[in-house]
Amino acid sequence: MAVAARVVTDKATDNWSDAMPTILCISGTSRPGNYTARALALVADELSKSGMSVESIDGREIRLAFPGELPTEDGQRLRAAVEGAAGVVLATPEYHGSFAAMTKLIIENLGFPSALAGKPVALVGVAGGRIGAIKSLEQLRGVCAHTGAIVMPGAVSIAGVRGAFDEDGHCTDEAVEESLRGLARSLTDFLRDFVCPKHTLEAMVRGGGTSWSTAI
Repeated sequence: MAVAARVVTDKATDNWSDAMPTILCISGTSRPGNYTARALALVADELSKSGMSVESIDGREIRLAFPGELPTEDGQRLRAAVEGAAGVVLATPEYHGSFAAMTKLIIENLGFPSALAGKPVALVGVAGGRIGAIKSLEQLRGVCAHTGAIVMPGAVSIAGVRGAFDEDGHCTDEAVEESLRGLARSLTDFLRDFVCPKHTLEAMVRGGGTSWSTAI
């Protein structure tokens, strides 16, 4: 399973511990040349600029088990990555009025109780049509909430996604880019204001350190 990681060490960290929290960005489609990964790359870039450690998992590069089958190595690594992350960004295309089958398979491979339980999860949906990925995001929000995830408000739905990126994957729509980067900033703010202080306090009570590596 390809898991790309980038750790930012040159940002101001006045309000953070030395060990930056990790955000896991998951592209929930196995379709070649998809636009979901392009949109997610902007979120990951903004997270890095905000001083986060970012890991990315691409649905095109993993093999997962169907329910009832033995877990694959990719599935085990996926679950471990989610368990170790402070937050998750989950992106899906809209297919036939719902989120992608690969997105559902990813969730199925996170166990029960789900590794998403208690995790802040931000959602991104892309669609080729004019109304965007509203239907898929509504359904995905319900599924994630059922697993116990803390679903962040302000999910980003991108309509006409084929016109929002050029052939090289660069975003050509300023409003789309700002929405994706704004989602990243909102998740960062939530972690900084609510999650980081909570885990730091718990670590101190347990007699541990104040870094994220010992707190989560």
